[in-house]
Amino acid sequence: MGAMVRAVTPPTPDDIAAAHDIIARYLTPTPTVTLTMRGRPVVVKLETLNPTGSFKVRGALAAIAAAVADDPGTAVIASSAGNHGLGIAYAAQLLGARATVVVPASASAAKVNKLRQYPIELIQWGASYDEAQARALELSDERGLRFLSPFNDPHVVAGQSTVTTEMLHQAPEMEHLVVSVGGGGLISGSLIARDLVGRRDLRVTGVQPENSAALYHVLHGATMNDVPHLPTIADGLAGGGDDGAITNDIVRAHQIPLVLVAERHIRAAVRECVDETGLVMEGSASASYAAITENYINDTTRRVGFIACGRNIASDLLRTLLTE
Repeated sequence: MGAMVRAVTPPTPDDIAAAHDIIARYLTPTPTVTLTMRGRPVVVKLETLNPTGSFKVRGALAAIAAAVADDPGTAVIASSAGNHGLGIAYAAQLLGARATVVVPASASAAKVNKLRQYPIELIQWGASYDEAQARALELSDERGLRFLSPFNDPHVVAGQSTVTTEMLHQAPEMEHLVVSVGGGGLISGSLIARDLVGRRDLRVTGVQPENSAALYHVLHGATMNDVPHLPTIADGLAGGGDDGAITNDIVRAHQIPLVLVAERHIRAAVRECVDETGLVMEGSASASYAAITENYINDTTRRVGFIACGRNIASDLLRTLLTE
């Protein structure tokens, strides 16, 4: 299912400028704070404080603004594990677009319940993100809707680049940025931002859950269909990407390392983060937290930072993790 190749071009400087403008108009910059993690100061960008609880609202705003600029009466469709769908729903309501969101039947209950609060068409389809995406692409063709990928879309990537642009202005002392990776929209945006801000010296490491690491395996020669997927609480990072996606090319061109984090470390990181910092992070963000605290990144000297990319974790899962 993940093997669908759609011809998409990387974001242009104009796309990036437009994304910065729309996001500056509608979103307050999220704070960057310094936390002490096992005795080490770590710079953290709190994307958990965005209105939808995740960074994904940025790419969604940029993509829907571009769609509305092309066609004011436009209707869009998106596939999502949850957070991109929430961003699309929020942006569509704000900018006056009609939206359909397709999520897998296994999507986080926390995210589905939030999606139901928006005036969108919500479809639950398939057992995985890949199946939800395949259905969204079918409906896009059948109904003539504009498909907005969570990662393989120039406007989405341009929107996600604003996270790291803000962070580098807020914390210029940061020397190493750790980024959670699913389809690669956030890490691609981070790499574009690094170049834009003139910080080629900044080390960037991508983090994927060991149980579901499509991009890691694709960069090592697999196709999306070859990649095995086991359950992970980092649901926002789980599932495939697209063979031939712009994000694959951007990450490959920058030759940055991707590390795979064990599920037990991701689970423990959710609890440790609450206990030590008072912050609730979903599994996708906790993967980066674990990569730093368990030193998967093989760096104990530089000033390290990470993006707390989302907070949308189901309360019953959170209760389970807090008592493990």
